[in-house]
This record gives sequence, C-alpha cells and structure tokens, in this order.
Amino acid sequence: MRSAALPPLCRASLLLCTVFSTARAHSKETQPIPLNVVKLWASAFGGEIKSISAKYSGSQFLQKKYKEHEKSVMVKEIDGLQLVKKLAKDMEQMFHNKAEAVRRLVEAAENAHLQHEYNSDLEYEYFNAVLINEKDESGNYVELGKEFLLEPNEHFNNLPVNISLSAVQIPTNKYNKDPAIVNGVFWSEALNKVFVDNFEHDPSLIWQYFGSANGFFRQYPGIKWEPDENGVIAFDCRTRKWYIQAATSPKDVIILVDVSGSMKGLRMTIAKQTVSSILDTLGDDDFFNIIAYNEDIHYVEPCLNNTLVQADRNNKQHFREHLDTLNAKGIGMLGFALAEAFILLNQFNGTGQGSSCSQAIMLVTDGAVDTYDTVFAKYNWPDRKVRIFAYLIGRETVFSENLKWMACANKGYFTQISTLADVQENVMEYLHVLSRPKVIDQEHDIVWTEAYVDSTLPLAKQLPSDSQRVLMTTIAMPVFSKKNETRTQGILLGVVGTDVPVKELVKVIPKYKLGIHGYAFAITNNGLVLTHPDLRPPYEEGKRRMKPSYKSVDLSELEWADVDNILRNDMVSRNTGKFSMEVKKTVEKGNRVLVMTNDYYYTDIKGTPFSLGVALSRGHGKYFLQGNVTLEEGLHDLDHPDLTLMEEWNYCDTDLHPQYRNLLQLEAVKLFLSGKEPLLQCDKELIQEVLFDAVVSAPLEAYWTSLALNRSENADKGVEVSFLGTRSGLTRVNLFVGPEQRSDQDFLSPQDKENIFTADHFPLWYRKSAEQLPGTFVYSIPFRPEAENKSGVVTASTSVQLVDNRKSPVVAAVGIQMKLEFFQKKFWTASRQCASLDGKCSISCDDEIINCYLIDNNGFILVSENFEETGTFFGKVEGAVMNKLMMMGSFKRVTLYDYQAVCRSTVDNSGSAPSLLDPYYVFFAAVKWIMTELILFLVEFNLCSWWNSDFTVQAQRSKQVLQPCDTEYGAFLSERTIKETMGAISCDACHKSFVIQQIPSSNLFMVVVDASCDCSIGPVTMDPIEIIYNESKKCDTLRSHKIRRRPDSCHPFHAEENARECGDGLALQPCPAVLMLSLILALCQR
Repeated sequence: MRSAALPPLCRASLLLCTVFSTARAHSKETQPIPLNVVKLWASAFGGEIKSISAKYSGSQFLQKKYKEHEKSVMVKEIDGLQLVKKLAKDMEQMFHNKAEAVRRLVEAAENAHLQHEYNSDLEYEYFNAVLINEKDESGNYVELGKEFLLEPNEHFNNLPVNISLSAVQIPTNKYNKDPAIVNGVFWSEALNKVFVDNFEHDPSLIWQYFGSANGFFRQYPGIKWEPDENGVIAFDCRTRKWYIQAATSPKDVIILVDVSGSMKGLRMTIAKQTVSSILDTLGDDDFFNIIAYNEDIHYVEPCLNNTLVQADRNNKQHFREHLDTLNAKGIGMLGFALAEAFILLNQFNGTGQGSSCSQAIMLVTDGAVDTYDTVFAKYNWPDRKVRIFAYLIGRETVFSENLKWMACANKGYFTQISTLADVQENVMEYLHVLSRPKVIDQEHDIVWTEAYVDSTLPLAKQLPSDSQRVLMTTIAMPVFSKKNETRTQGILLGVVGTDVPVKELVKVIPKYKLGIHGYAFAITNNGLVLTHPDLRPPYEEGKRRMKPSYKSVDLSELEWADVDNILRNDMVSRNTGKFSMEVKKTVEKGNRVLVMTNDYYYTDIKGTPFSLGVALSRGHGKYFLQGNVTLEEGLHDLDHPDLTLMEEWNYCDTDLHPQYRNLLQLEAVKLFLSGKEPLLQCDKELIQEVLFDAVVSAPLEAYWTSLALNRSENADKGVEVSFLGTRSGLTRVNLFVGPEQRSDQDFLSPQDKENIFTADHFPLWYRKSAEQLPGTFVYSIPFRPEAENKSGVVTASTSVQLVDNRKSPVVAAVGIQMKLEFFQKKFWTASRQCASLDGKCSISCDDEIINCYLIDNNGFILVSENFEETGTFFGKVEGAVMNKLMMMGSFKRVTLYDYQAVCRSTVDNSGSAPSLLDPYYVFFAAVKWIMTELILFLVEFNLCSWWNSDFTVQAQRSKQVLQPCDTEYGAFLSERTIKETMGAISCDACHKSFVIQQIPSSNLFMVVVDASCDCSIGPVTMDPIEIIYNESKKCDTLRSHKIRRRPDSCHPFHAEENARECGDGLALQPCPAVLMLSLILALCQR
C-alpha cells in the first residue's frame, strides 16, 4: 500500500489529521439547530398564512357583524333531559303512525280471509313478481306475466315501481299454482286498496308487505324481481326476522343431534342442514344450545356446556362452524340426551337469563327405539312446559311412530326429512305450533326488529351504483284466521309489515339543538344500535357490496369508553337519566381524534322496545342562540345566490304531502314564510335562526365579491374557495376561480359528506375549528384513498364565537381552500429568512444537513422536501423524532378501538371438516357406508339432482378472506401548552438533534431535523392491530350475558290449543323386502 512507504513521522501526522477531521465532523453533527432561527421562520410563515386566511375567509369581518347584533341575541343553555324527552315523544308519534298502517293491513287481511271459502280448483291470474312483463317467443305475455306498468319513483330509490298495485313473489321451491298459494293470493288481493290508502295517508311510508304462512310474499309497491345467475329466487319471507319475531314468542331451544353410526353419509349432511335451518329461525330474543349424542353427550361448543346463549348472528355463525366437526359413530343413547336437555332447560330458566317464555327441544335423528315416556314423566309431565319437535332424517318409517308419539305427547310436532330439498319447508312447521297460543289469544303483538340491511331482496341489487343500501327497522304484526271452525288449531295466516329507514328517525332530531359535536342515538331492548353517527355503513368503502358477515352492533362497541356499561345498561332497562364521561371521537376515517367530555341524557320511547339517548359536548355544545330579525330582512337575504340550506336537515317536512315532495329545503322555507301554504309544516324555531344567520352573514357576499374584483393579477392566486357555515345549517360559498379551475371539485358538494352539514354531523372543518382557541386557524390536507392521496389543496378554517357572560357558543365557522403548491411556497419562502444583519444565514431549509417539515396537531405532514411524504403521518417518516416528542410530552398517543373492523385472514380450504353441502363428501361417505346401507342409499340418493346441483368442490389450498374483527390503533394529539422544544436522540454513531416550533395562531408545527445523523429506530405508525383473543377469553365472551330487557308479551301455551295437530310422516311406504334388509343392516351396525 502507498501509505506503508511513508516515513514514520509523516504517517503519524496523517493519522493526527484524520482524527482531527473526524472530530470536527462529529462536532458538526451534534451542533444544535438554532432555536431562534426556527422561531423566526415559524413566525414569518404564521403571520403570512394567517393574514391570507383571515383576509379571504372574512373571519374578522364576520366576527364584527355578529358583534353588532349581540344585543338582539339570546344565548340559551340546552336542557338535555327536556330535549331527549321531547325527541322521544316525537319518535313515539312517528312509530305510532307506522304501527297504525300495519294494524289496518292486519284488519283487512283477516276480514278478507274470513269471507273467503277455500277452493282447491280455484284458478286465478295474478301478478307474479318474476314473470310480469315477460313475453314468449311469439310476443305474447307468459302465464302470470301480464303487462304491469312500472315507472321510476324517487321515493323508492328511483326504482321502477307500480304505486297502484302490489306484486307477488313465490320462492323457487314452491309451485306457482299450488292451490293453497292461489287461494291465499286471491283473498290477499284485498290488501291492495289498504296499501294505497296507507301510502296516501302517510307518504313517508316505503315498502309494505304481507308474508304468507304458505310462502308467498305480497309486496307494495309492485316491483319486478330478478332471479340470480342460476335462475333462482332464494328469498323466503318466512325465514326473515320480522316474520319469525311476529309469529312466535321468545324461546329457549336445545337442539339434539343424533351422531350415532346409522347417521353416516347423506343423513348426516341432511341433519347438519336441518340444524342450520333451525338456527335461521332463531332471533335475538331467543336462546339456544346444540348437543350431539351417541353413547356419550357432546356439546357442539364444549365451552358452553350447561348453559344457553343468545341467538344473535355471531353466536349462530360460531355454532355453524362447529357443525362440520360432527362425525357419526357409535350407538345412539337418546334417553340420556333428553334428560340432559330437560335438566339444562330447567336450570337455565332458573337463572332468569333466558327468554323466560317458550321452551323446546328439537330432536334431529334417524329414529328412536323407545318412546322414553319415563324421561318425560320425570322431567316434563304433567305440565308439558317443554315442547318436543322431532325431525326424522331419511326415508325409513320403522321408528317414525315412536318419534311422532314423543312429539304429540309433549305438545310438539313431528316431520320427516328425506332430502336436502325438504329441509326448509319441514323446519318451518314448528313455527305454526309455537304461534298457536298467540293466535288463539288473538294477541296481535307488534314487533320491531333491530337495524338491518336486507341484502336478499333482489330489488336491492337493482339500486343505482350511486345509491346506498340503507339500514332499516321493520314493524310487523301477525295475521290470524278468525274462522270459528279452526279456532283451536290456531292457524297463522302470515305476517304484515312495513320498513322504516333509520334515516327517517334521524329526521326527527333537530341537529341545531344538539350542537357541533352533539348527536342522538337509539338502541333496542337487547342493547343493539338502531341509529348512531358512529355506526358505519354496512358496505365496503367505495363499493356497493355488503361487508362480510355484517352484524348488528352493540352500544358498548361504539361508546367503548363506558367500560362498565353504565350507559348501556341503564338505557336497556328503559330508565330516564344522565351520565357523563370523557370520550375520544375520531374523524376522517379514524386518522384524527378529538378528546372531549360528553353529557348523555336518555329515556325510553313509549310503545316500542327502543330507548333514545342524546350526547351533548361540554362547553360551547351546551348552548344555542336565538336571534331576532324581521321577516322582510330575512326573506331578502335568503335570495342570495351563494346561500344554501342542507337537504338532510328537516327545516320543513316535505314528505307529508305529495305536492311538496320535490321541493328543496330552501324552496320550502321560502314558501312557508310566504304564508300561502298552510299544509306545509316547518320548524319555526330553526327557521328563525336561519333568518338571523342570513341577515348577519349577508354582507359577507359583498365582502368576498370586492376581494375578487380588487385582487391584483399575481396576488394570492392560490386561494380558490371561501366558505361559511352557521349553526342553523346555512352555508355560503364563494369562488375566486372558475368552477372548472378548482383543484378539488368535490369539496362542499353533496358527495363530500364529511365537509357538509348532514343529519349526523356538522362539517369536518366546522368541528375541528370549534376545538381550537378563538382566532386560531385549522389547516389540513383532505384524506383520500391511497390511489388519489395527494389532493393538491389545503383547507383552513376558524370559528366565530359570540361572547355572552363567559358563555361562548360557536355561531359559525369560516374558511378558505387554497392550492397546496401555493401554501408550500409560502412556507419555503419563510424558511429562507435569517436574523443576521449581513443577510448571510447560518442555516436554511435548503441545506442538505437538515430536513424541514410542517406538521399539524395530529402529526400529519403538510410540507416536506419530499413531496411524496405530503399527507403522511410524521412518525412513519421520522420514527425516532416522533418517539422522542412523545417522551417529551409534545405529542401523546391516544389508544382507540374499532369493534366494526374487517380484517383479512387466511383460511385453509383443505381442512378435515367438509362443507355441509360438499357433494364429494356425500359421495365418498355413501361409498363408505354402502356395506351397511346400500339399499337405503339407492333409494335416498338422487343422482340427477346431485349432478345438476350448485355445490362446489373444496379447493386444496389456502385463500385470503375478509372477516369481522376487533382492532386497536393509535391516533396522535399535540399538547397545546408546549409551544416550542428542542432535543437530541442518541443513535448508534451520532446524535440526532431537532427543533419543534408552533406556528402562531394555527394548529401547525415546524419541525427541523438533523439529516446528517441516520437513526435505525423503526417508524411510528397508526396501522390498526387485530386484537387476538385467546381461547379462554373467547369462551368467557360466549358465556357472558349482557343485560337485556325481555319483550313484554309471552304466549307459551293455551289451554284450548289442539295438541293432536302434531304432524305426520311421509306417505311413502317402502316394499317389505327393502324394509327388512335395511332393518337387518341397521341392527348389525348398532
């Protein structure tokens, strides 16, 4: 090497020089960033950007205008309890009106049936919802497919409907001309007139319908139904929650499944499908468990031995997943299983946690060798409080008499299921038995479902791509036969119902009285949310398909700060009261968090199973103002072209009368104020606030116009939009550029729900500015989906307050939207300034040794030298600095939870547990079984239907699926009291220094970081982490019983019911040779 040839002295000198140079470099690395320089930059940028924001928003001008009207304004404190009671009364009236419409349908249906004489030869041409307007090859209308006029109707999501007639849907597995269906369709035609009258009487009604016990579904207004890609209409109204809840009383059910060796093959597949169909008929007011038996007792979910669980969607799905684990082997010891079921039902009933109404044992088996009368005598007789429903699987009739005797002796029902196609119709039979007491009592209990989205109705698939399938609740009532000759049989004719969209409930709520962060919410008797602003849409973001396994949400999953469920339990108990707690509310898809204290007020909604709550935020959220201006002033200023009112607010009820239905809210208000429309009903208090805001803010239009006219060619060309929003929902917008030149075309448009007044919330810019100190502007970059994250604009907003005896209600918020490029240019210009007299700056953001950032109070980057980092969370870019800022208290991490999340998980398709309907499983099981059940297999197995079925083969590989899950994630918040700080981080071979300085009068911070020191500390992210529960926690969750309130009515038995109507087996009689051979083989197997 060349250095080795140097003399020793030279080599020593070179080493000394090298050490000295290294020391100098290290000294330069650790040299602190001058705080005074950063402070200068922050002050220069803050002054410039606030001047622009205040000037173009007109904030100070508007504050002055409100000040001029202070003497004519009254500031009132909101009485939360009085408010919630008033809202509950309004909702009670609305629900009462819907219930009256349903009662009229019940009366009409029962009278029509009473006057109808059944005719097995009746021929009747009705409007079949699938066949209407269909023609054959000759151009003639097909049978049951007459011409049916359909026109798009805005009230029904612009779907083509017939508001004069109803149409009838028949499930694919039912025959269109079955005499029972034809007779039912014929007499139920009488409902058409009532449907139309109801709609004219209450134009806010949407779908009305009658679901028949025979399976047909009469729907108004009439609409054409479209089969799925396989030509099938799978919808059966009798499996819907509204039908089952109205038809029966709450029940505790134990399902006993025979898993003895004789159940192998197709029988086990049919048995599992039978159990699954039984689960479909259970609702949130029911409780259940599943026990498999052979010579031993096996709880399908071992964690849930000796208890029952609520039949909510989660629990039912959990049990379905366990059904695949059932394997047939051994000998069936039914007596032990029955004893276990009786003991469990008795013990669980004693806890007071179940339905405390009907009790039933569902027995799914291929036979019983005894009647087990000793078991019944010990546990169920003479009261017979537990009904027995027996489902005989297979075509054998040898043991049918024993099973039928058991059902009849215990006020139940017996039926035989031979094929998969028989399952649903036979399972439904038990509902008729459980409905008998209610029918004989003639108790027309009205029921309300929890919030749900009916994704089964084909009409949902016809919605336009820009429409959302909304949440709704259904009001339903049972329809009974009133004929004297069938009184003891207790014949249920069906169920009538009408849907109430949740948005109809929200319309009743005066958002202006709830304040900026306030909201109303309602829950059911089971604690499930009916409406709540945090209840997310049940469809995937940006798509119209349903989230997988969408479920109802419990209030505890939204108001999760109430860890002891005090609020939830008090509301479920239908109490009236108040509760307070600190809450963490997220905005912008969970990226930002607002910490506040809420006061909750709640009461029950009379005549319904619902309770209503109102949340008011402490501080400015507890006050509202009432201004006083003349009608002439207000009407004049309402005519300004820049003024709009929010369509989702109910200034006037335009749904009450058809002539007002197409009016915009602003048009309706002007019409009401004209005094020429006495039928138009409006909120006078809200309209008075609108008039006041219109008068006070009217000069702002001229102010903005003057700015636009006097703006020089190059001055502040980056400002594009200025806007105003008031507490009354009034909005003004001014454009400084042409509409087509705007960088963000969606901002303040009806599609931009976050930034406009909606039924649920105030605009995002309004909410954020209200939480800052007066005179402070809030700057932010809109969050966009990943594909379009760089929005190219910055929004700035500030609140306008009215000061009155230390009460400071926020009366309005104003702001501007500017180009991101313009905003960033102002920042870089300010960061090149320096305090030295000679103009030579010791440091600049242009230097490579430092990185300069502008971040907001939630840690998101608005300005960075790397443009791609714009909108990114600061901790993702500078993890070491973010960690240090949290340690120093400049930022804090707020832990949040999401109990409505959807996570991607991997499932194994090649597991040992086959799908319930996997034909290959059926086939190989049958082959394995052929030595013992060959004859029965040939009788039972339908090769043709198997070949043409829609079953699918299991894939022998893993796949990614979306599943509901719980997640935990962090959001970040700056500490207001810390205006500036500096620090250093010890890294592997260097010290990384940084300075953070607040931008005056804003929510922004300038962060200057030493770029010459590279720390290997990983990023700080906001990515959600799925909460993984261990088996013990899962078990505890399954076994836990949240407080709930039972329905008020219960009809378990009636002394006059005819228990002899308890079912019959198939008429099929197998030939003696086949019967004898099957018996021998079965006995050998046992």
